[in-house]
Amino acid sequence: MCAETACLVLRLEGPLQSWGTSSQYSRRMTDRLPSRSAVAGMLCAALGLDRGSAAEGAFLREFAGLHMLAVAVPRICDKRQLPVQRLEDYHTVQDTAKADGGLKPCHLTWRQYLLNAAFRVFLSGERPLLERAAAALRDPVWGLWLGRKACIPTAPVFMGLFDNRQAALNACLPQGLAGLTRSQDVQDFDSGTDSIADIPLCFDLSARAFSLRRILLQHGDDSHAP
Repeated sequence: MCAETACLVLRLEGPLQSWGTSSQYSRRMTDRLPSRSAVAGMLCAALGLDRGSAAEGAFLREFAGLHMLAVAVPRICDKRQLPVQRLEDYHTVQDTAKADGGLKPCHLTWRQYLLNAAFRVFLSGERPLLERAAAALRDPVWGLWLGRKACIPTAPVFMGLFDNRQAALNACLPQGLAGLTRSQDVQDFDSGTDSIADIPLCFDLSARAFSLRRILLQHGDDSHAP
């Protein structure tokens, strides 16, 4: 990881969100927290980087040096915390390709989304990269979405650029991290609790590739978990 000289904070809020890391076929599940690959894809869209391009590859190599902390924050309505729920959407897809070269007339898929979820993502690392990402989030080249194109943000994604993560936490989570579900990158296997394949190497549709990331997952109040 790079030495920390800045921290970029993303606000991820919307009626629907979906953060899949392990399902790519007929059943598309969602994780409880944003994935590193989805955050990287959002920044690539904001910067206007074509899938599989040399510019995308260069950015993803730089992005790999950032430390990511993702935090689930409660949504309050009428002084009541809204429970985070899961929605499963049923799809039919016509004329999908088969292994023998023919077409399948109808293929069934199921896709999951989170409801009533909100997150803060803290990206720490070298300031020049984060300043470029912050400028792109303020004026994105392409649209931004929360995991899938149907998941539109309801608030500006850019929340702030700070000198370090502690300053960012103080400004964006003044009540602290206690009781909040969160995950963050760790440097070695023993420091983590799980490994997920969400470090993007390439987003080209014909050559998508990801490597493993070791994370420390800490659960908060699970009474409102999906």
